Amino acid sequence: MKIRKKPRPDWDEYFIGIAKAVAARATCLRRKYGAVITKDNIIVSTGYNGAPAGMKDCLEVGKCTRKELQIPHGERYELCHSVHAEANAIIRASVDELWGATIYIAGSDLACSECLSEPCMMCKRMILNSRIVKVVYSDGKNGFKVIDPKKWLKKRV
Repeated sequence: MKIRKKPRPDWDEYFIGIAKAVAARATCLRRKYGAVITKDNIIVSTGYNGAPAGMKDCLEVGKCTRKELQIPHGERYELCHSVHAEANAIIRASVDELWGATIYIAGSDLACSECLSEPCMMCKRMILNSRIVKVVYSDGKNGFKVIDPKKWLKKRV
């Protein structure tokens, strides 16, 4: 009897899985996101969404202002004091590590369902400014999307 082995995951599958594990550390009451930055298939930084260092997070406080005000996902970020996973991963890496790197982003909602993890506009700008050249994020359906962040730039007329 021949035993079929499952093929090894490719690098994108592997690192998006690690981003999902990193998200477990998030302190947001609405959604949990994790980010992993790699260069040459080596992890250089990770980050998850949560309060800035030294501040009480939503888990400790026991409330979410945006949730209480019924603000839809993706709106009014200024009312949230958490730092996004992408930002946390970027600020923990050096310029040399970021130049030409890949960022993997994965998230889940309160029901632990995977959700679309495309970066917000603020994080897109940080990714572009950091010179990351590849973005891989959960598509919300147990898959992922791969994008060149330069495609976010709009041509000026």
